[in-house]
Amino acid sequence: MLSQEILLDAYKLMCQAKSMAALYEANRALCKYVHSTSRGHEAIQLATAFQLKPFDYVSPYYRDESLLLGLGFSPYQLMLQLLAKRDDIFTGGRAYYSHPNYRGDDKPTIIHQSSATGMQAIPTTGAAQGIQYLDTIGSGLLKKGRNGERPVVICSLGDASITEGEVSEAFQFAALKKLPIIYLVQDNGWGISVTSAEARNSDSFEFAGGFHGMERLRIDGSDFEQSYETMKMVIGQVRKGQGPYIVQARVPLLNHHTSGVRKETYRTQEELTEQTKSDPFLKLFRQLQNQGLAETELRRIEKEEDLFVAEQFKKAAASPDPDESTVEEHVFAPAPFINESEDLKESGKEKIPMVDAALFAIREILEDFPEAILFGQDVGKRLGGVFREAATLGEQFGDHRIFNTAIQEAYIIGSTVGLCATGVKPIVEIQFADYIYPGFNQLVTEISKSCYLSMGKFPIQTLIRVPTGAYGGGGPYHSGSIESTLLSVKGIKVVYPSNAADMKGLMHSAFLDPNPVIMLEHKGLYWSKVPGTELAKTAEPPRGYCLALGKARLVLAAEMERIRQGQSCVIITYGMGVYWSLAACTQFPGQLDIIDLRTLFPLDEAFVFETVKKHGKCLVLTEEQQNNSFAEALSGRISRECFQWLDAPVIVFGALNLPAVPMNIGLENAMLPNAGKVSEKILQLLHY
Repeated sequence: MLSQEILLDAYKLMCQAKSMAALYEANRALCKYVHSTSRGHEAIQLATAFQLKPFDYVSPYYRDESLLLGLGFSPYQLMLQLLAKRDDIFTGGRAYYSHPNYRGDDKPTIIHQSSATGMQAIPTTGAAQGIQYLDTIGSGLLKKGRNGERPVVICSLGDASITEGEVSEAFQFAALKKLPIIYLVQDNGWGISVTSAEARNSDSFEFAGGFHGMERLRIDGSDFEQSYETMKMVIGQVRKGQGPYIVQARVPLLNHHTSGVRKETYRTQEELTEQTKSDPFLKLFRQLQNQGLAETELRRIEKEEDLFVAEQFKKAAASPDPDESTVEEHVFAPAPFINESEDLKESGKEKIPMVDAALFAIREILEDFPEAILFGQDVGKRLGGVFREAATLGEQFGDHRIFNTAIQEAYIIGSTVGLCATGVKPIVEIQFADYIYPGFNQLVTEISKSCYLSMGKFPIQTLIRVPTGAYGGGGPYHSGSIESTLLSVKGIKVVYPSNAADMKGLMHSAFLDPNPVIMLEHKGLYWSKVPGTELAKTAEPPRGYCLALGKARLVLAAEMERIRQGQSCVIITYGMGVYWSLAACTQFPGQLDIIDLRTLFPLDEAFVFETVKKHGKCLVLTEEQQNNSFAEALSGRISRECFQWLDAPVIVFGALNLPAVPMNIGLENAMLPNAGKVSEKILQLLHY
């Protein structure tokens, strides 16, 4: 039997949670932002929170305000987020109620996570993966308890989220790797207005049975004592390495789904009455009475907590709103200064292909940073990547640092959120650009927003490698160009090297950047197999060579005399476009500047605009389908910024606007730009 002290602690916080729900309901005009409360879920949430230590990790979901109270956050702190106030310690007024993130020495770490139901499973599993890795290598980065206690990770979910495919990816990886994570599933029988019987043929306990190695339990989550004893046992087991676990806690939903989707609109009075029979507050009230506490004493405590909550709400309501001038802060974490050198001293050095430059850069990173790991499909030592871009790394660094994953693009991308929070520095690979879309949800929903919505507490330092581009009949699912899709996402950086030296320099800088960087690597340039791309091979730059992100390169310079005569233009391009431009320029000696952007975001706009103004004529060249592309967007910015210097409209040239790259080589060639087609555009521009 639990001590009366623990039961009273839980009772006081349940009083607060009940009072908060009632206060929000009574002040609906003031509580105008959508929110959920924890009424009905309090027992399992408090029982879980009471077991956690400051060196643990927890991902609450949007109904977990009682869990947050149990961790030691005050109602006032939670209310500041409810009301989107400036002093909200989690997001500064940028995110919904019960969407916390926290990094401190006094409470468990809470990574940023979204409202997308179930999406937190992958990032949180990534945190467990990071803990396991740091424990394996004996890293000082891993915080433990005074007696060497290992951290555990709690991922809180609603049962309706179990049907999400990304939850399955997290379960699969956790069970395969025996990660120190507990999936706490709070099952109230509803997914907004959808009942469990309508939506799924098994509950989370039954579903988890398919993941061998996942321990599982069912409990009454409305019973505080049962919840406390169960979570104490489970967390103790996982600390000893006996994870992962899933705990399905059956609970009532006593309040609305959210303030905007009210219970009376989709639930019958009979259903609501039935749920109140399992009210955790009433159960604990009766238990304390059975232990000898008088009802008058319990009511006194309840009134005292009501007054405390009311004071906290009044204080929160009077606090200031965010300063609107801060709205653009924390999109990215500050990047380190890159002390680069363009003097590569190539004479006499053997030239290497781009794929080797990438391999050598990754090798140097892994040698210098023991917290760095590389994973993705087929990158392990058996194959070393389908392009041999990771060849020999598995043998050199071991399976714990270089390893294969299942076909799980969402996990590959999303797990980096949790990995970074633990101090691991992940490099991951998506096998082909066309395969990134299953992982796009994690990229957009979790990674891109983490730094901004956590006010800089959780930037995601990850390098995501993506082979891209078309050549040689790769077909519709291995030839895509995706830069416009990526660049529509704010909060990530995109780089695109076109030669071996740039590959190595940008790889190092992308890894060192504390923000998410996607490196697009053209498959046709990896080995310079495409005729005319021999210049993609360069001498290998020295160890640790870096290039600043956002700095374009002048590949070819026009003669000043041709510029003065108005007989010149500039081609702005990247990737394979550099080599189409170089091949085309032989017909226009001295007339062309060619700019290789190298980084698509951040973009070297100053250099681009300066060069366009010098020539007055500009061609933006891309391999992507042209309509609504990054290239067209860039041409619009050039037209606006350089309008009075232009002697002709900015021309954009890209691939035909087809839904996919056809496999037949003749059809592929018909779709893509090439040197001949580029020459025609240059001629048109020069004679405008």
